[in-house]
Amino acid sequence: MEGTTHTLLRTLLQEQHPDLAELEIHSPVRGWDNELWRLGQNLAARLPRTERAPDLLRKEHRWLPVLAPTLPLPVPTPVHLVEPTPRFPQPWTITAWVPGAPADVTPISQADHGAETLAEFLRALHKEAPADAPHTQDRGAPLPTLTHVFEEQLRDLAQDIGTQTAALRVVWQDAVTAPPWQGTPVWLHGDLHPANAVVTDGTLSGVIDFGELCAGDPALDLAAAWLLLPNGAASRFFEAYGRADDATIRRARGRALLQALVLIIIGRNGERGLPGGKVTWGRAGRATLQRLVAR
Repeated sequence: MEGTTHTLLRTLLQEQHPDLAELEIHSPVRGWDNELWRLGQNLAARLPRTERAPDLLRKEHRWLPVLAPTLPLPVPTPVHLVEPTPRFPQPWTITAWVPGAPADVTPISQADHGAETLAEFLRALHKEAPADAPHTQDRGAPLPTLTHVFEEQLRDLAQDIGTQTAALRVVWQDAVTAPPWQGTPVWLHGDLHPANAVVTDGTLSGVIDFGELCAGDPALDLAAAWLLLPNGAASRFFEAYGRADDATIRRARGRALLQALVLIIIGRNGERGLPGGKVTWGRAGRATLQRLVAR
């Protein structure tokens, strides 16, 4: 899908939400699936830029208003779902703006406060999900079935990882031999990596992009202990979270490892100037690997 222009967005607002048409439109941030345009001080417009994005926006619009009131941090709660028109033939949303800087640009530096804030957020989110909650096959796949993905990523990144390979295999083997999740599926953010966490004054201050929202094993989100927090803060996080047994923590380390490798690949693409590449994601991924091997 082609990117949106300032003029097009202004026209869409004039036609479909004239009450918002005079708000200042700030320069966009181009995310993985959507473009994010800040509107005035308190709102944002999210417009799809991939084929799958419309379905993700509709899912957010359906479920995030239900979850947002129970969460202790700001999230981009949808205000309006704007239906397709001939001028713009995909749905798009107007949401609350979440102030702060993404953690891939400004990492969390207040270790204890960040760990406790993240734990509080995930305790609130990880409630039993209803039977009609969304499920995603890739996010819900048992870790042992993803070993081929892990091995392919290691081969792809052989020159980037170097001497860490053996230590990373130890982390992966420990994760895939952990007992699987046997509990009731809980609500998950599903994509809690640094670009989807917002930081203010060195600590976590918001969580964005709930397009991968789903129900399943909490280990998927608990990987954020290594993806988001400074080295050594994972133990404080799990102490504050208070619900993760040893098996869940081991699976969470495996999830963090997989996500970190993806971040490094995307970062490398950014360094090479390839489409979709994001240099800051690579830095975040390499920092995560350091935390994982240091335990």
